[in-house]
Amino acid sequence: MKKNQTIGLIIGIVIILVAWFALKGDETQDRDITTIAFVSDFTDLVTSSGELMAKNSEDINGPSNSRQYGLYNIKISDLVAEGTYVEKGDFVAELDKTELSSKLNDLLTEYDKAQSIYTQTQLDTTLEMREKRSELESLVFDIKQKKIEIEQSIYEPPATIQRLKLDLEKLEQSLAQSKDNYIIKQKQSRAKMVEAGATLSQTRSKVSSLQELEKEFRIMAPKNGMVIYKREWGGRKRKTGSTISPWDPGVATLPDLSEMQSKTYINEVDIRKVKQGQKVILGLDAFPDASLTGEVIEVANVGEDREDSDSKVFEIIIRVNESDSTYRPGMTTSNQIVTKTLEQVLQVPLEAIFNQEGLTYVYLKEAVGISKQEVKIGASNDEYAVIEAGLEADAEVFLTEPSSASESEINRLSADS
Repeated sequence: MKKNQTIGLIIGIVIILVAWFALKGDETQDRDITTIAFVSDFTDLVTSSGELMAKNSEDINGPSNSRQYGLYNIKISDLVAEGTYVEKGDFVAELDKTELSSKLNDLLTEYDKAQSIYTQTQLDTTLEMREKRSELESLVFDIKQKKIEIEQSIYEPPATIQRLKLDLEKLEQSLAQSKDNYIIKQKQSRAKMVEAGATLSQTRSKVSSLQELEKEFRIMAPKNGMVIYKREWGGRKRKTGSTISPWDPGVATLPDLSEMQSKTYINEVDIRKVKQGQKVILGLDAFPDASLTGEVIEVANVGEDREDSDSKVFEIIIRVNESDSTYRPGMTTSNQIVTKTLEQVLQVPLEAIFNQEGLTYVYLKEAVGISKQEVKIGASNDEYAVIEAGLEADAEVFLTEPSSASESEINRLSADS
């Protein structure tokens, strides 16, 4: 009797343990999430953030000829707020004149020196030529006087007359030589005046040009429009304290808001999918309800490094089909570039796809149990993969790996699948 009770107790414990393990297994299976393979249109998207910009705009530039005066990096000392609406001739920006003023002061000093040299040269040559003329007049007078002496010496001894004639001949030779010297000195004086005048004129021209350049340091709007700050090569916007150069004199732009574009950058992995003419779905962070459409119109051939990216990126320009007066350049855009569209294809979420030793498979829920089914994957996007073989529509697959089937053999596709 006692033995029968012991056996019964053991059997009861075994039954309880079996039931517990079975229930535990059911609970585990119940915790696994499944989904249904479905047939629908498939869209492959390349998604990126971008920036709204005007297709056409007019640059507001500082002086581009400052290089000839040795001014290369000029600081922006004042700039109207971005988004300010200006009319033609309104103030936009002021450039720092410190270095310009220093150069202008140096030129003015040089000009004063050139003016002084010109005046001194003029005085010197005037006095020198006056002395030469007096010398000529004196020689002419001496010759006249000597001729009179000769006329009055007809009764003098021949030797005296001969001496007077020799004196006259010397005076005439001196006069001829002085006339030649006068002509040479006159040419020299003119040359000195021309040189001094040229130096003065050149210095005056430089002063005048630098004064005209100084006017360009106060930058005015070339036409009516909204001021948008110019972006530098690295993507930063120019502002008060930024510098411009003769090679990149832009301070701001006046965009034409009637035609807008989105500029974005695609990484080197996805760029092979992007081509001109592809349709784009756009959104604006500033207007969450706005739904815009566009088209890829430019794809860069050469990648570039950007501060916010660890890999090479390629610039993409997207034409925005819609326009609105409330849209502003610089607004952040979301860009979904439609790279591929397939009609009515079988799909499953990416989470349902598993890989093992080069084989791609899903966990398929059967009428009884779970199987590992090899599948052939076609196109995929960030959410779904197209199933080309291995599954039927409405098949139930697991989104997580069921522990009860993880060690099962994979059901391989046939060679002609």
